Amino acid sequence: MLIAGNWKMFKGPSETRAFADAFEPPDGVDAVLCPPYPSLAAAVEGGLATYAQSVHWAPEGAFTGEVSAPMLLELGVQGAIVGHSERRQFFGETDETVARRSIAALEAGLGVIACVGESQEEREAGDTEVILRLQVESIRDAVGAHERLVIAYEPVWAIGTGKTATPDRAQAAHAFIKTLLDVPVLYGGSVKPENADELLSQADVDGALVGGASLEVESFTAICQSAARIRS
Repeated sequence: MLIAGNWKMFKGPSETRAFADAFEPPDGVDAVLCPPYPSLAAAVEGGLATYAQSVHWAPEGAFTGEVSAPMLLELGVQGAIVGHSERRQFFGETDETVARRSIAALEAGLGVIACVGESQEEREAGDTEVILRLQVESIRDAVGAHERLVIAYEPVWAIGTGKTATPDRAQAAHAFIKTLLDVPVLYGGSVKPENADELLSQADVDGALVGGASLEVESFTAICQSAARIRS
């Protein structure tokens, strides 16, 4: 079971080193941390399994502010998130660019956590499956069921809001995604120690993409411990 912590734009190198010194993942769980770019080296040097928060599709070039897969590999980074809803909302990410980033990362040897999910308006309109189909099929058509590919289902309305999909809703969405693409599916959307057990115990939930609760060693460890109990 994979538990990934997305630190977003929090924690510089010194805070990352302190986290690495204090964090001991439990046995039986693949724990991954996704710090901001300036903290990647500190995370790797601290012994953390480390993913970036995005990766560009070109190996190099005139792409100011972007980072390539070869650069990440040289640092010792093992993978990258692609298509997080905040990248889609604030930085113009599209299904096409998510697919391009996924191809480049996987071909370079990185793992990929590709994010999909519907907005509150789309859910209320009954369009959840339509949106998920479009997003997942774009990734599937580009890379297929790659062994290093993981999908993260993150209902946009549940990210950073304190709202969480009910376990039944999460299970239904994960099961639907797996009818489109046979890869592990993580749940992301206000995952906390208090709700980790019930979410991670759903049949088609293969782990979690954790936001705010991954910033504190104690809460991230508690979520990892939930995963370890369920896996055992």
